[in-house]
Amino acid sequence: MTTPNFKVTPAVYASKEKRFINFIVDYAIQLVLAFIIGMAIALLAELTGSYSLYEWFIESDSRLSDYIFGIIILLIYYIIIESITSRSIGKYLTKTKVVLEDGSEPGVKDVILRSLCRIIPFEVFSFLGETGRGWHDSISDTYVVDIVKFEAKRTTNSEIDLIGKSEEI
Repeated sequence: MTTPNFKVTPAVYASKEKRFINFIVDYAIQLVLAFIIGMAIALLAELTGSYSLYEWFIESDSRLSDYIFGIIILLIYYIIIESITSRSIGKYLTKTKVVLEDGSEPGVKDVILRSLCRIIPFEVFSFLGETGRGWHDSISDTYVVDIVKFEAKRTTNSEIDLIGKSEEI
């Protein structure tokens, strides 16, 4: 639901503490996901006898293959879950979500851009600025909001918009 004249403001942003918890929880889930996918690749290699993917991602001592595997996991995790729900598992735990400036849910393109921006080196530290918005937020024009504060502001804004309008009987 979008409300006319609604705009996300810093008053409804998720706190830095909640953002940090989101990061830790989501990172831990990505590690578990990487383990599961790694096991699936190993099992697939055993079953098919084709070890090229296994050797490149699992057996390789290359930092490049580790980095690419991590990027793939990150993109799979965030694009799928945030495209469907506007929230990651960490955001569910902290009662936060991703929205656009007008309070609407981001589209798939917004989530893809947001997810790709997470790959920028040192991006993880970018939310430590004054506003608590990371580069993946500002570049994709998205906001992580505290749901309770966000809904309260949206309700208040909606009620203010109704002042002076007559009810039809």
